[in-house]
Amino acid sequence: MSNKEHLLQAVEAALGGEWDKSHKIAQDYSDPMANWIHAVLHKIEGDVWNSNYWYARTAGRKYEDYASPQEELKVIASLLG
Repeated sequence: MSNKEHLLQAVEAALGGEWDKSHKIAQDYSDPMANWIHAVLHKIEGDVWNSNYWYARTAGRKYEDYASPQEELKVIASLLG
């Protein structure tokens, strides 16, 4: 399974409410897309500081870019898909 496919599984898990499963997958990678997923997961969790920490590693994305984490995850899925 490729990095891209695995990260798509992380997004699908997050959209399905499986935060822990998604988080474990995102933690396995350190590229900007994985960091973006990681940032959104902490946004969902309500951990703003940790979320911003991961957004800083996403090549220019910010916490404020999307109001809805679910919509943001759908954008990520479309980029991975």
